[in-house]
Amino acid sequence: MGARLIICNDGNHTVSMPSLEGVQSRNLEVTGSNPVPGISQTVDWVSFEEWLNKEHIPRVSRDIVSYAKRYVHCLESGDLSHIVGLSMGKRRMVLASLGNLAKFLGIYDSWKALIRKYGIKWITVGVKDKRMIDRITKVKDPDDVYNWIRKEKDANPQLSDFLDLMAYTGMRLEEAINSFNLIVDLAGKGKLEDYYNVENEVLEHYKFKDVFLRKGKKAFFSFVPKELVKRIANNKPLPSRHAISKMVEKARFSDLREAWASIMTKHLSQPEIDFIQGRVGTNVFMQNYFNPALIKDLKERVFKGIAEIQTKI
Repeated sequence: MGARLIICNDGNHTVSMPSLEGVQSRNLEVTGSNPVPGISQTVDWVSFEEWLNKEHIPRVSRDIVSYAKRYVHCLESGDLSHIVGLSMGKRRMVLASLGNLAKFLGIYDSWKALIRKYGIKWITVGVKDKRMIDRITKVKDPDDVYNWIRKEKDANPQLSDFLDLMAYTGMRLEEAINSFNLIVDLAGKGKLEDYYNVENEVLEHYKFKDVFLRKGKKAFFSFVPKELVKRIANNKPLPSRHAISKMVEKARFSDLREAWASIMTKHLSQPEIDFIQGRVGTNVFMQNYFNPALIKDLKERVFKGIAEIQTKI
């Protein structure tokens, strides 16, 4: 049966939304005489989360499902007024969640048309400018974040090696936790060489694509001194990111990432920093950066930056 159109009108906006009647969507078939208002009752949320897990880590998938359930009524009714009034951060998460649900249901084109009708923006130029100003002005003392590390290492010695790993590599919090725990796990199995290249002193994240090469955020590899890897190998696995954030005072993990990049500007080009911090696509990485002949030179320059960081923490 062909898809028919349902006109949703809230008095201010009119938009055509396709009926889901008889539409096969991934492994989900939605049926009913008036299916659009009944999406929340007919979506197979378990299958939706399994579909999300193909592109996202489980924690992110769970968040997407949670937001999609809370705001699916907007997709049902075609009324996005509730989304318009949300804060920028929450609005982005809601839009991303409903966008994923719309793709899963096979109505993504209509979802995009609905967003255009309401003139909803994911992020404005003003917000981008404010983020840049905040980033420039929030830390008056460049060494302030390293003072924070020293304080936290004294207060939480069990996190000492983990904080060193974050400071040395500039990884995102989730990536650093996964890397730390992978070192511990593989060292216990006698297979650390599957991840850590001793000769080049580099953690080869790209060998574990499901963990480190996520859809929006990637980490290909990180240079880490042998002595730190040996110390990490003798640790116990870390808890969740939420638990770690609660253990420290005023978590500043994103500041560590920025501090790493700031120091590395003395030794690396901006494309090299973007590469190591995972801001290039997989094809760009393989075609332009993963050249074994260049690894030694890159390592030497990165280790100059690490040596400077070591003096601060």
